[in-house]
Amino acid sequence: MTAPEVVILGAGIMGASAAWHLARRGVRGIVLLERGAAAGAGSTARATGGFRAQYATPINVRLSLLARAKLASFENDTGVDPGYAPHGYLWLASRERELAALADARRIQHASGLAEALPVTPDDIRRLNPAVSDAGLLGGAWCPTDGFIRPLDLLAGYLGAAERLGAQVRWGVEASGIELAAGSKVVAVRTGAGRIACGAVVNALGPWAASVMSDTGFSLPVTPLRRQVAATVPTDVLPAVMPMTIFVGDGFHFRVRDGRVLLLWPTLGAPGLPFDTSIEPGWVQAVVAKAHARVPVLRSVPVDAGACWAGLYEMSPDRHAILGATPGVPNLFLINGSSGHGVMHAPALGQLLAEIICDGRATTFDARPLRPERFAEGDLNPVSELL
Repeated sequence: MTAPEVVILGAGIMGASAAWHLARRGVRGIVLLERGAAAGAGSTARATGGFRAQYATPINVRLSLLARAKLASFENDTGVDPGYAPHGYLWLASRERELAALADARRIQHASGLAEALPVTPDDIRRLNPAVSDAGLLGGAWCPTDGFIRPLDLLAGYLGAAERLGAQVRWGVEASGIELAAGSKVVAVRTGAGRIACGAVVNALGPWAASVMSDTGFSLPVTPLRRQVAATVPTDVLPAVMPMTIFVGDGFHFRVRDGRVLLLWPTLGAPGLPFDTSIEPGWVQAVVAKAHARVPVLRSVPVDAGACWAGLYEMSPDRHAILGATPGVPNLFLINGSSGHGVMHAPALGQLLAEIICDGRATTFDARPLRPERFAEGDLNPVSELL
């Protein structure tokens, strides 16, 4: 058997996007290794499906704008509707410093091409989401082209289209390590099913990305972080077209999906593996209390314990993606660390990675802020309340 040209570790949204973009560029001999028995066994299926371009750094705004453009052509490219629904993101501020953070971010958004991002007043908030109690709100931010996508449909689209171009997925195969020749070049991937020789490797293992890097000489700074989602019983008290609504102060946010209201509050949580999908009762009580105080119509809508879930973010130290060749290992490529933005940015990151692999650099725009070397160089991206 001929050795694969590229082995991609992980067939979640990042691996699938990388596979399709590489195959579209003419790369053949692409093999994805996925420890799950079928698509969606990892973090992709746990995403809530938000999509936004309202970020506080130019690189994240540009990633979102590129991803949004690719969503517009996604069905033509893959045959699958990604479910992009521009119902907007509404950010709410109750302190002057929160308003100032939104204004600072908006200047960056406008300079990066997101002209439709706007400030909003309390009157605007009442119009955009009348269900929110406006007590104490000073204003906020709004972008009508933000909204929602369907993570599993994105995954299915990329995987199916990549396979039609010749990529292969090997289900139930878990990578355990990477083999180097002369300490500087990948020659094979070690798995429970044996050694797979290859010409290059893409690490798209999400929260598990650091687990295969021990022999590479590079400490990949990706940490798994557990996030929880509370879901109500089916209800029509809020409209399906309601915007994602986020309180800047503590990050509490909510949206409607599939006839339920999803309640989210990004507490720090405990890092670590394995993939713990259980829900903490104390967290549920806290997030429900926030919902009842801020969205009065939800006081009569109970949470459905069986519909709640948890997933893992893949956190980087500056909460930005890590994209590019591994320092010292030029044919080991990283597409990791999106820190909760992975599904929405996967279309853009897959394209940029294909450019890095095929052209030697990202050509759509400068992706240097995401380079793996930035951590050793001390050149991290700024962290904002909007991240």
